[in-house]
Amino acid sequence: MPKRINRAIELLDQDQPIYYMGPHSGHVLTYEQGLEDSQTWADYINVGMEHGCFDMTGLDNYLRGLVDGGPTKSGHRTPPVIVELPVEGTEENIIKYNAWQIRQILARGVHGILLCTAESADAVRAFVEACRYPTNMNGVGKGLSKGTRGVGSENTAAPIWGVDRDEYLSKADPWPINPDGELLLGLKIETVRGLNHCEQIFTVPGIAWAEMGPGDMHMSMGLVRGDHDDERVEEARTRVNNACEKNGVRFLGGVHGDGEKVEALKKVIDTGARIISGGDPELAEEGRKYTKRKMPY
Repeated sequence: MPKRINRAIELLDQDQPIYYMGPHSGHVLTYEQGLEDSQTWADYINVGMEHGCFDMTGLDNYLRGLVDGGPTKSGHRTPPVIVELPVEGTEENIIKYNAWQIRQILARGVHGILLCTAESADAVRAFVEACRYPTNMNGVGKGLSKGTRGVGSENTAAPIWGVDRDEYLSKADPWPINPDGELLLGLKIETVRGLNHCEQIFTVPGIAWAEMGPGDMHMSMGLVRGDHDDERVEEARTRVNNACEKNGVRFLGGVHGDGEKVEALKKVIDTGARIISGGDPELAEEGRKYTKRKMPY
């Protein structure tokens, strides 16, 4: 039986890599697609609203489809759903002015949010606080102020999670700062400014994982991305990975370059990545065998 609502957190807590599906430029958000995706091979579903439509009705319907099509092979009510925010994490005030996006997305019953273009610790701190209820106090006074999420959305989100109102209020909180929290909050470091601040950014409590966005990082460096990432972008990836490791933040990595993909994946896992990009179910199966995963998939 599952130990948690969020399968991705349950696996990360076991130091198991997790694999996701879903395009960054949008997702088909219908009830019928939710029914189909309820049995996905992936450990979580990425919904791209950074460039895709900000479609709350579609997200509502999609999550209901996931519930009705469940449970998953692992016994969880739904696969976790993590949404990419449209707002960029460049400045604190920009996050505060656009916190309505966070409230709307969490109200649908998702299991995590990814903040793109994270560039300052103050912006990331405001992001974490906007995702939290004021009643959840882990980390408050130790790098965070009280949460700013208001009452009301628990009535729509709790049924998706299959819990009552009070349980949702206590568990809709970032992991691992709250060991019982069921929300995964992540960051994209994808500009030179974000890269130069990444060591400070990752000291903000409440962030579970981060990635270096190579496409935007190339542009930020004034480069055009080719078949292989530029050496300077590879160096940025290493810097972000090292900063993650230092602060207990999981790193998102993928298979890069030529060569045998399974061996390349093993290398990525061995260097510390615990969220794996690529959307390849066959490669994910090989990775799960390599790490001796026990949870069904």
